[in-house]
Amino acid sequence: MPAQPPEPESILELRDVCAGYKAYQVLDQVSLTVNRGTVVTVIGANGAGKTTTLNVISGVVPVTSGQVLLDGEAIKPSSHAMVARGVAHSPEGRRMFPHMSVLENLMTGAYASRDKEQVRADLDMVLEVFPILRERSTQKAGTLSGGEQQMAAIARALMSHPRLLLLDEPTLGLSPKLVGTVRDIIARIAATGLAILLVEQNANMALDLAEYGYVLENGKVVLHGASSALRSDERVRAAYLTAA
Repeated sequence: MPAQPPEPESILELRDVCAGYKAYQVLDQVSLTVNRGTVVTVIGANGAGKTTTLNVISGVVPVTSGQVLLDGEAIKPSSHAMVARGVAHSPEGRRMFPHMSVLENLMTGAYASRDKEQVRADLDMVLEVFPILRERSTQKAGTLSGGEQQMAAIARALMSHPRLLLLDEPTLGLSPKLVGTVRDIIARIAATGLAILLVEQNANMALDLAEYGYVLENGKVVLHGASSALRSDERVRAAYLTAA
């Protein structure tokens, strides 16, 4: 009997995680896995708990029960510790520093790095991926268009040289043309082998980019599986892929 190939190593796991804001519980026993070098998506309606899931991972929202594991080790996430361990978060709403230049905003993503050569290499990389940001480097971030700010937010997250990138609604509020541009950028980043956990309102795009997906409803995972299987599921099609 031939030996079975080893299972892919996970970089991140949530096991039965409950979390919320003060007395209000948002997540109810959420479990998910992101393997190294893969794109995983979380889809669901507004208020389903998608952003809270990412905020738990990045240490913004505390876990009330359950476990978060990084590289198989149970941890207590905190913003600084997660960045130090290679987890970067590009939040919903971009959250640029409007009165700082684009370059200054990008450099805030590398605040925890002491390796100046690596920072220079990462800066060269993001300016290659986002050439418009090179053109706008001295411009105040608040004067950028919405699409340009979204690119800057992703680039800032990449400046921490992550192993896992958390992307929260990267196409929210963008024109169809810019949605396509951001989709291509995410695909290009994924092709480098960076693991990505993608929360995205555009379920069609998210399932195209991801290998695996989770459907959240009212803070619970109600479906999960290969993206191709979710795309063909009648419940997913009816709720999230009506334009497919």
